[in-house]
Amino acid sequence: MKLIQIYHKALAKEDLTTEEALLMYKEAPLAKLLFIGNELRKKAKNNSKNVGWIIDRNVNLSNVCIAGCKFCNFYRKITDPDTYVTKIEEYRTKIEELFRLGGNQLLLQGGLHPKLKLDFYKNLFSELKKEFPSIKLHALGPAEIHHLARMEKLTYKEILTELIEAGLDSLPGAGAEILSDRVRKIVSPGKCTSQQWLSVMQQAHILDIPTSATMMFGFIETSKERIEHLISIRDLQAQKPEYSKGFITFIPWVYQSEDTILKKLYPNIEPISTIEYLRIIAISRIILNNIENIQASWLTVGKEAGQMSLYAGANDFGSIMIEENVVSSAGANYQFDEAGIKNAITEAGFIPKRRNQKYEFI
Repeated sequence: MKLIQIYHKALAKEDLTTEEALLMYKEAPLAKLLFIGNELRKKAKNNSKNVGWIIDRNVNLSNVCIAGCKFCNFYRKITDPDTYVTKIEEYRTKIEELFRLGGNQLLLQGGLHPKLKLDFYKNLFSELKKEFPSIKLHALGPAEIHHLARMEKLTYKEILTELIEAGLDSLPGAGAEILSDRVRKIVSPGKCTSQQWLSVMQQAHILDIPTSATMMFGFIETSKERIEHLISIRDLQAQKPEYSKGFITFIPWVYQSEDTILKKLYPNIEPISTIEYLRIIAISRIILNNIENIQASWLTVGKEAGQMSLYAGANDFGSIMIEENVVSSAGANYQFDEAGIKNAITEAGFIPKRRNQKYEFI
């Protein structure tokens, strides 16, 4: 009887408690969970069959990072011989190719570089906007904002305001992993705490910066920690000012283990099954009743699981990913071009609609 009451509460878009959400996530039959996730997607999208997608490019500012994430094969210590900082000439080449392919958004991720300070990012953003006025900079993330604030001895508001003036358009939800300090101390000891991540996003919402939220799952976190992560995101979204977009989307993605330190430390971690991935998509839609978009992470689960997620609560297929280095270096090898991503959406019985970072169809 308890589960039936929770089903009704979920379908009414009422906030579930941690205990209710955890019970539903663990005990509800898969068919029931997917049905409710799909019904809530239809309510959120006015029963639309449209599925969004975007052309953008992910460029790493540098491969130097002091976060020490045990799931990342991409980062280098500053003393390593193969470190780099991307040069302006390389940005020009990459942006020109992006424009030729029809995109105009650059996802810039840099990690926690110990020597690149605020002026570096301000000068870079300003230069890119000067040379390419139409480029949209979806850049950095809460961990990097916290890192800059600590180095510069400034507030999150001061850092974000300076970056907005230099050309920042939106803030990705990178570096969330699992918002549990138990987990973070083990897998990403150099990154901000859960509360610091949330505080950066809270300030971004006050400044009306469009943001996204993410969750990496399938490593050492518990089911309860997954649920608590989702509820933290929901509760922060509920606090956003009315004028703010807050979290425009949520993107859960599966931990990629190939050759990672984390895999060596925890060799018995079982890969996430398609069924488990679909349960996460559905429970994300159910808990995040105040976030309109849920994105399928086909990069980490593949085409078929991505297509099935559109019947579990997801309504977006993300980017064709012209360039991606971090997740790919840990074993994510799925790829789509424009025709491929549109065909995948169509094959699933939906209508592909290209969008911008604000999830507005273009």
